[in-house]
Order: sequence, then C-alpha cells, then structure tokens
Amino acid sequence: MRALAAEVGALLPGWKVRGATLAAEGALKSALAGLVSPLVYPFFMADGWFTQSALPRALASLGATPRRLAPFGVDPALVDLVAIYMVESAVSAGIEPESATLLLVAHGSQVSPSSRLGAERLISRLRQITRFSEIRLGLIEEPPFLIDVARLRGPALCLPFFALRAGHVDTDIPAALAAAGFPGHLLPPIGEHPAVPKLIAEALASA
Repeated sequence: MRALAAEVGALLPGWKVRGATLAAEGALKSALAGLVSPLVYPFFMADGWFTQSALPRALASLGATPRRLAPFGVDPALVDLVAIYMVESAVSAGIEPESATLLLVAHGSQVSPSSRLGAERLISRLRQITRFSEIRLGLIEEPPFLIDVARLRGPALCLPFFALRAGHVDTDIPAALAAAGFPGHLLPPIGEHPAVPKLIAEALASA
C-alpha cells in the first residue's frame, strides 16, 4: 500500500498521499497524522462491510471525519481499464477475443452480496463493450463457485478481480483452476495493473 501511495503521489505534485491498511495496528492513525480534511480512497473491490462499516468505525475511533470516495472496485473508470487489459492480454497470448472465454473471479461472500453484485455489474458492461465469445463469473466463497464455472473448453483468460495479491490470488484461484482443468491463461489481479495509480490519482483530483 505504501508503494501504491508513492506512485499515486508522484502523479499529484503538491499532494500528500499516504497508504494504510486496516489490518496493521496504528497504520491508519499514522497515515492521518497532520492531515486536515483528507480524502480517503478505499482500495477495496466492493462497497460492502469494510467500506461501509469497518472503515468508518476505524476513522471515527480516531476522531477523523474525512471525505470517503467510492472504492476502487466500483470506480466507473475501472470498466474501461479492464476492457482494454483483457483485449490486450488476449492479443498478447495470440487469442482472438471473438473465440475466447473471459472468466472473471471475485471474492464473493456468504454474508453480503456486494462483491457478487459488483462483479456482475462489471460483467454486464464488459459484454456490451468487448467482443469475447463468453464472459463468466466465478466466486471463491459463494455460488457460482470458480471450480465449477472454470470447466470449459477452448481459449480463455482468467482475471482475478482483486485489489492485491494475497491468499486467494496466490493459492485458492490457481488450485481451483487446476482442479477444473482450466485451459486458459491466469492473469495478475486487476489491482496490479500499471494504470491503476493513474486511475486513483484522477479520482482524487476529480474529488
């Protein structure tokens, strides 16, 4: 997160841009220190429990009342970024999008539908602006489970709709794809795309 904040800050001269995780004790307090009326950009894929409850509660406990922007996963600019990324990835792999399947993998949840609904909205838009033969959604923690929807034939790309590389991206997704006999290419998570710092910087500047 600190590295991402540094990249975003380099695109916003004169700004103080800091990164923090809720899991690291004291990180949020340290990031907010000395800032007046800061903006908070939640680097989360869904506008769910973490952004609507956990983050506001953590901010309130520090006496902070910053302006919170929409999280990364629902940023309107992300749709075009994903579309361009997928077409470029297909071309790089020697795949014709018209004959290929795009498999989007999201977290999902047994408690909140926000992750699934956000991914479904993205897929609905991608179907309108890309030429992939089929676009499927696979989830980790709720149906439709990745291991089931990854059973397909023909050329395919799999995009983890995750902000960061962690347990699900490094372990669960590759294991499910292997068990399903997925015939395609597994891409890095969308949060690692080199255009993400620019997307975040533009959202902050617009705010």
